[in-house]
Amino acid sequence: MTANTTSADFRIDGDRLWADLTELAAIGAYDDEATGLVGVDRQSLTDDDRAGRRLLISWMEELDLDVTIDEMGSIFGRREGEDPELAPVLIGSHIDTVATAGAFDGCLGVLGGLAVLRAFAEAGLRTRRSIVVAAWTEEEGVRFGTDMLGSAVAAGRLGLDYAYGLTDAAGLRFGDELMRIGFRGDRPVLLDPPHAYLECHIEQGPVLAQEDRQIGIVTGVQSISWQKVALHGRAAHAGTTPTELRIDAGLAAAQIVVEVRRMVDSGAYGRLRATVGHIATSPGLPSVVPDRAELTVDLRNPDDADMARAEVDFAAFLDTLPEAQPGLRVETAQMARTKAVPFDEGVQDALEAAAKEHGYDSLRLMSGAGHDAQEIAAIAPAAMVFVRGQYQGISHNPREYSTPEDCRAGVEVLAAAALELSA
Repeated sequence: MTANTTSADFRIDGDRLWADLTELAAIGAYDDEATGLVGVDRQSLTDDDRAGRRLLISWMEELDLDVTIDEMGSIFGRREGEDPELAPVLIGSHIDTVATAGAFDGCLGVLGGLAVLRAFAEAGLRTRRSIVVAAWTEEEGVRFGTDMLGSAVAAGRLGLDYAYGLTDAAGLRFGDELMRIGFRGDRPVLLDPPHAYLECHIEQGPVLAQEDRQIGIVTGVQSISWQKVALHGRAAHAGTTPTELRIDAGLAAAQIVVEVRRMVDSGAYGRLRATVGHIATSPGLPSVVPDRAELTVDLRNPDDADMARAEVDFAAFLDTLPEAQPGLRVETAQMARTKAVPFDEGVQDALEAAAKEHGYDSLRLMSGAGHDAQEIAAIAPAAMVFVRGQYQGISHNPREYSTPEDCRAGVEVLAAAALELSA
């Protein structure tokens, strides 16, 4: 690549990017009754995930990329640079989804990375550093209970044996399912630190739309804590058992839902966000007091100290539940826990300069959701570019949507920053 090469020397094919997003979204597509739209359910290590992986690899092979798969099933497509000995620029995201997804979460980052390499190839650009596009395994964490799993193991925060031993709701082991779909690779999972890491992602929030900005430069990711709470009570007849003699696991679950909202509304924990996303009771019959309830509690906070205080106070609240209902037993298990992660200022500057070069008005903002970039940030300079979402930025829902123009804008910024960092 010549010293005066700029992003004017290549063009992102927005039509091809949109077609790729659409084709990938057809794998795992379902009719969503709640919205009347077509959603995507392509959870990690399912048959649909395998089909999506195969499609992705076929596109990588079209570009003559060197394709490798690591021990966690994460897929890497490498375009060799002029100096292969230099650490590469890594562009990544994921193609696994939640059960009620749209077409953009994660997929835009992976397919956008391929669009960057396609544009470079068509323009005959050869970068000094190699560029690698990665699709990380089990970013969502919805099947095996730990989000950013593939990138967390690659960066060394979690161990390979730990990941292999995780089980889904049916008791199926991650390691076994990885073998079943044929994607346990032989590339060592621990990642050699790249020169820089870039990720393009739909915002999954309303800020860019409210501010009328196409591009967000992500300053970091807030702290995230997931835990599972199991409440053990005593089954009883709903009509004959006096209220004062009940040990009602369902009542305790309801009290938890109210408490986490109270904690948020109190303002005592900074910008805490709290969600009970899953509740299930047993035996689940209208005439039986529940003997068991299980729920998940998702806490998020941009400040680690505020998060730690919230976790301590929530644990203290759980300790009070058996006092109100003697005989109630409370069990908790941490599903995931990550600290707030600031992104590299230099990589943020490169993304901001790229947005300005293309005439896009950008905004710096923190991510409320977790991303693979936060894991790779532990071993390399990393940052993200956000693309504006429509409909108040709704995500993890079939209504998730970004326009073709905004998707292309985000990938143009991604490409220009990758060009700069790979020089």
